[in-house]
Amino acid sequence: MRFHTRKWVKPEDLNPNGTLFGGRLLEWIDEEAALYSIIQLENPKTVTKYISEIDFQSSAKQGDIVEIGIQVIKFGTASLTLKCEVRNKMTRKPIIKVDKIVMVSLDEHGKAKPHGKTQVEFVKDRLADE
Repeated sequence: MRFHTRKWVKPEDLNPNGTLFGGRLLEWIDEEAALYSIIQLENPKTVTKYISEIDFQSSAKQGDIVEIGIQVIKFGTASLTLKCEVRNKMTRKPIIKVDKIVMVSLDEHGKAKPHGKTQVEFVKDRLADE
């Protein structure tokens, strides 16, 4: 799994218990999955279709640095299926795992659009081809 993004847990990210609010963490995960998928599918009109059961394994507190990892599970015709793990950057302790996130590429009418992708591509490799 590649960890792409780091977030610093700030006071506005906390719940009344003084730990990272789960809703904020899910927002970060959804945004990371969207950005990753948009880049992979080369389509800014890519949306979240499905997020599976999530498993909160530990918490984070103010001042912690968390990192978000994304891994491709499968390329569909118009979709990309991912899994995600968020962990504490310093301790590497898992905070949350999401087994399945399905992102869908859309056309200008909001309908599923085949993307033609079959494997992970890196932007640096695309640029080398130009």
